[in-house]
Amino acid sequence: MLKPRRELEILMRLSPLVLVFGLAASSLAVPVIGQKPDDQISPRSIEFQKKGEAALAAGKLMEADDALETALAVDPRNRAAFVDMAHVAMRQKLFGQAIRLTNKALQLEPTDRDALAVQGSAMVELGAAARAKEVLAKLQKICATGCPQLAELNAAISRGPTLAQAKPPAGTPKKN
Repeated sequence: MLKPRRELEILMRLSPLVLVFGLAASSLAVPVIGQKPDDQISPRSIEFQKKGEAALAAGKLMEADDALETALAVDPRNRAAFVDMAHVAMRQKLFGQAIRLTNKALQLEPTDRDALAVQGSAMVELGAAARAKEVLAKLQKICATGCPQLAELNAAISRGPTLAQAKPPAGTPKKN
């Protein structure tokens, strides 16, 4: 009669522990099942991104920005939309914003060549040539055989900032 009582005691002591661990294991596994892989971007996001690219190519910067923001609202893992928004920011001469947007793309994929090239170009425009050269070194490690992004950033560094080179027309007086 002693033996069944001891087994019951052990069962009663261990059952709450087993239940707690079981509950913890089941709640941790649920979010993993519902997530999409990183390389699977929503088709609607890609559709809005393509609209943004077309508007950017047509020079309609506000429409491009709106479409690209919508693409990111649909799927915030769309790296290309961040890079395209950085292109829009560059065209609007918002170089700091372009750097922030490329940082977001690089958080998703640290070896994104397009994001690195745009980031380096924005740094050149802000006058941060040393940091742009650091980005160029990263890009050279990624593109050992050479790639168009590497040539683009190299040309931007050689050219220097275009805003510093721009001069006001000769006939206009200075204003305070």
